[in-house]
Amino acid sequence: MANGTVYQSIEDCLATNTALYKFYAAVMIVIFILALPLNASVLHLFIFKLKFWKSNTNNVFLFNLVLADILLLFCLPIKAYNFIHGERRSDNDKVCKAMLFMLFLNRGASIAFLAVTSIDRYFNVVHPGRKNLLRALKKSPQISILIWLLLLPLTIPTMLKNFDCCNSHSQNPDESKQDALVKDVVDSLREVVFFTQILIPFIILVYCTVHIVNRLRKKTVGDRTKLKRAVFLVTSVMVVFSVCFLPCTIARMILLIARVQEWRESFQDKAAVAFDGLMVLSYMDCLLDPLVYCFCSTKFKGLYLSTYFPFLLKGDQVPTESSMGNSTLPPRNNVI
Repeated sequence: MANGTVYQSIEDCLATNTALYKFYAAVMIVIFILALPLNASVLHLFIFKLKFWKSNTNNVFLFNLVLADILLLFCLPIKAYNFIHGERRSDNDKVCKAMLFMLFLNRGASIAFLAVTSIDRYFNVVHPGRKNLLRALKKSPQISILIWLLLLPLTIPTMLKNFDCCNSHSQNPDESKQDALVKDVVDSLREVVFFTQILIPFIILVYCTVHIVNRLRKKTVGDRTKLKRAVFLVTSVMVVFSVCFLPCTIARMILLIARVQEWRESFQDKAAVAFDGLMVLSYMDCLLDPLVYCFCSTKFKGLYLSTYFPFLLKGDQVPTESSMGNSTLPPRNNVI
């Protein structure tokens, strides 16, 4: 196939390597099969066992994080279906825009609540006695509702035509100068949304993680094993975020540079295929979030096992729902 034909296929949202896209689809199906029951069971515990809305801890944030992940998961079978049929997105305009809305809203919410949870953990560990706005607001669901509402207008630019096929700043010789200028402005706006949605939370996460780790390492009081486990847990959060989101961000940056600089069409094709694959990798976050944030607590893990797998407890004490108020966030004076 000539390079020009391959490039046109990418522009028209057609998969140029059907075998590779079928592999991408298989990965998404596996993620869906593993992550859906895990997130659904965690969500069940938050609602029916922990009654998160009555909690003054960051259970509210974690509930919204899991909710965003589970809503995002429902998009994966549709994307997998498209990939299997050689399409990078649905050829139905309404389905495509609905998918974009769900993908970017819920992924944005997942990242936002991840960042807010890290900030909350930062204040609890690094500044345990300091009053802060977040600590006051998290006692009510208003801050969670506000985060969802703020994400809505940021999602609108991502629903515009062609974004899902990485066609920002593509060249169209038939466009007038005015149309090309408007298109460039819209393209730039949605790219700003895409990058800030990942880079700003990543900076926040790195800052909070570094300070939390330094604070924990300076502690001289407490169980050293628990201190080491706390350092491992907060570090693992940053690692998971980096692995899931930074590769697709770098790939998109390279793709945009290739388009603006008008690099070879064959390179743009490979960059677009790589970006699609790394976006699939980012969906792994839906599977890893419950493991990192919820199961880091031995009490939550005990409650989970006692509810769904009681035969694995082997006579250990089963935690009660009333003891789980601070299960997913370290108490103010503790490290775990």
